[in-house]
Amino acid sequence: MTTLTLNLKPIIELTDEQFFQLSQENENIRLERTAKGELIIMAPAGAKQGVVMLG
Repeated sequence: MTTLTLNLKPIIELTDEQFFQLSQENENIRLERTAKGELIIMAPAGAKQGVVMLG
């Protein structure tokens, strides 16, 4: 499974309610939050995997 980890601190700090709303608005993406405040974004189970080249 492909994952992307975003370090949101110190730019923003999501409250539990904001994280819940973000998850609800993006049901097609699996979101998790670490104790450090990082946002982990994962492709949904069974999704086609691919490589995205940036830059």
